[in-house]
Order: sequence, then C-alpha cells, then structure tokens
Amino acid sequence: MNLLNEPLVFRPVYKNYLWGGDKIADRYTRTQAPHPCAESWEISAHPDGMSVVACGTYAGRTLRDLVSEFGVDLVGGKAPDPNRFPLLFKIIDARSKLSVQVHPNNANAALTAGAPKSEMWYVLECEQGAALYAGLKEKTGADDLLAALESGKPADLLNRLTITPGQALFIPGGLVHAIGAGTLIYEVQQSSNTTYRLFDWNRTDAQGNARELHIEQSLKTIDWALPTPGMLTPPRPESKTTASVLSCEFFTMRRLTLTEPLAIQTDGSTFTALFTSTGSARLRCGNGCIDLKCGSSALIPASADAFFIEPDTNATLLATTL
Repeated sequence: MNLLNEPLVFRPVYKNYLWGGDKIADRYTRTQAPHPCAESWEISAHPDGMSVVACGTYAGRTLRDLVSEFGVDLVGGKAPDPNRFPLLFKIIDARSKLSVQVHPNNANAALTAGAPKSEMWYVLECEQGAALYAGLKEKTGADDLLAALESGKPADLLNRLTITPGQALFIPGGLVHAIGAGTLIYEVQQSSNTTYRLFDWNRTDAQGNARELHIEQSLKTIDWALPTPGMLTPPRPESKTTASVLSCEFFTMRRLTLTEPLAIQTDGSTFTALFTSTGSARLRCGNGCIDLKCGSSALIPASADAFFIEPDTNATLLATTL
C-alpha cells in the first residue's frame, strides 16, 4: 500500500493587491476571501503563500512538510528536486491592469539574485474587449524601452492580444508582459515570487504612494531574443474527453470535459493538480473522496495508484502534470 494515497485539498492563500476585484469571492462562493481579492494561491509550497491541508489525514500540515516527508512519492520522478514542490497554482482576478513586468528565467536569474519564473495563463472569464499583453513589438531595444518609460508611454511598445475564454498563453521568463483589465485567469508557474515592475500605469495606493519599480533589474532580466507571441493557444482535442492546452519544459496542462466518470491511471512520475473550471464533480483517490465544486483545486500525489472523477452532469477540469 502506498503511504500517500488520497487527494490533498488546501486552504487558499488570498492576496489583496490594489488591482484585484470581487470575482474570486463571487464566482466561487469564497466567503473567506477579502474584498477586493486579487489572487488566490491554490497550491503552493512558496514561503510567501504556503498551502495548508484543509481536511483528511494530513489536515493542518503544510505542503512543504509533506514534500519533506514523502519526497518523490508526492512530487514524482519527473520533479527536478524530490524535496521541493516545483510549481505554484493561482487564480487571478484583474479588475484593472496588472503592472508591466518581467520575471527571470533559468539562465539569467542569478544576475539579479531572483528566482526563475516561467508561467502560463488560462483564460477562465473575460469582459468584452479584454486583452493580454505579451512581448514587445518587433525591433524594440533597450533604448526604445527606456525612452518610452521616460515619456510614460511604454504601452505603445507592448504586443496586445485580444482574448476569449478557454485560450492559453505561455509566458517564459524574460518576456515583458501584463494582464489586462476585466480578466479572470488560472495561472500555473514555477514556484517563484520574483517580479520586476517596469511600469504601473501611473497608479497610486490609498495613501497616494506609487508602487516600487525595478528598471535596472528588469533590463538585466529581459530576454531580447524571445519571439513576440503571435496568438493564444486554443485547446487541441486528443480524445472525446481530453484536450491538450499547453506543454512546456516545466509542466503540461490538459482540459478534461466530462459527462461521465473518468478513471486515470498513474505511474509515479508526476503529481496531478486539478482545478474545476466549470460544473462540479466527485474525486475518488485511494482512501479519500472529495467534492470538487466549481473553482476548487486538489492535488493527487504521484504515489496514488489511480484516481476517478465523477461529474455532476457536466464538468470541465484543468489537469496539470510535470
């Protein structure tokens, strides 16, 4: 019998940034969420937002504690480090635009003593005309960017992509980006909280203070060789129930569209992180059975023999593995 063979559900960690809205609380009946609420860290072993198990055998334990105890049985053989949970999962509600920013990648993180952070965005909801910003316009160089920042018009250099629900976009470390207003996003990223702000749309907080910018670090972090994204990725059907959303060197996401029960066998190579984007379902795994309401997350340990998802009429889930 495997030592770790039940689904793990965590208490969300909420972040109240000034650009957040009320969709996380309203859409998903999160009574503990603040108003406004910018982010819900769903599954995280990062010290800035540590997940704590909400129920079951391991209630009250942190994800970091469980990784330390179970190692590869939890994270799987594909994990780069069996003693570290490699990813972080969030819901992001952008009532207004996020800052224009950049994260380090594996190659340049040491230049600024930051942690690498490549990520992807899956569009859950968006208002009409909403957009994401990814990359700079072709032939933009450091001098062009500095001049635009000095004039207060860096938005003129950003690559703007209009969006619809169900699309996904990969943001590699080193790519300048921003999430546009009126979007609800599910984000999967490397476990890092290093963000360098280039521009914050001249905003101030309730006390009239502007947020700190990180121009020097940003210029060291931007990967000028990265191509400008041309379009967002729609899920590509693989079977009646499964569609490939996005795959990169750090993770793979699939969308499960269920009208009948689905059994998924595991091989010990990776954990599976689930997020219920529409509908609701019942999740059975080894010794545990939990209800997955719309907007809820669960983590299946790599050592689980298999897991079973039983939708309530219809359900759509996002399943992320290494």
